[in-house]
Amino acid sequence: MAPVKEKIVIVEDEPNIIKLMNTVLSANQYDTILSGNGADARSLIASHCPDLVILDLGLPDIDGLEVIKFVREWSQLPIVVVSARMHEYEIVEALDAGADDYITKPFGTGELLARIRSAIRRTRIRSPGDGTAQTGLFKAGSLTVDFDKHRVFIDGEDARLTQIEYKIVSLLAKYAGKVMIYDYILVELWGPDAKGDNQILRVNMANIRRKIEKNPAEPAYIFTEVGVGYRMIEGD
Repeated sequence: MAPVKEKIVIVEDEPNIIKLMNTVLSANQYDTILSGNGADARSLIASHCPDLVILDLGLPDIDGLEVIKFVREWSQLPIVVVSARMHEYEIVEALDAGADDYITKPFGTGELLARIRSAIRRTRIRSPGDGTAQTGLFKAGSLTVDFDKHRVFIDGEDARLTQIEYKIVSLLAKYAGKVMIYDYILVELWGPDAKGDNQILRVNMANIRRKIEKNPAEPAYIFTEVGVGYRMIEGD
């Protein structure tokens, strides 16, 4: 069974470079979402909940630093800057704004892939209080959430959740037994623009229940607290 692909938003306005990045990342089993300006990038990042962002600073509408600051207001998802700016103060400015790594143009594709792997790996081993990253297993009855493999299993079989479905389940499992309000889940996974839009959450939850519950109408693992949010059953 093919592993779930990690999703990367590429923010770059030079056609040749974005084409190169897209080709290299797709060939290395990443899902890519492409953006050519800062305004579009902010919307895509907030709505698609990617695993990583590759960001050029010299965008046609706003400075890439504004994109970094926007993301850091609500998320710790890794950001790798790829920019022609190579003065030390410019690199320091981007890192201080919240970028995880910085590559100057021109760059080698091998280096780019290594930096991506490193940034994603660092995100996954952050402390449990940072985002939804966590390690180990959560078990409740026939349900197992494997935080290291980013997989959810039912009776030992992969539930085949999408990336966003996994992130919802892992967030609830992290706080098992506690009610997670709708807006908290939305902001944590989709960004501040999604606040109050419960429809996207309801659709994903319906899909999750079809995959992990024997009877989705009478859930045994994730309960709806009407008008408030969702609660994962406490672990074994």
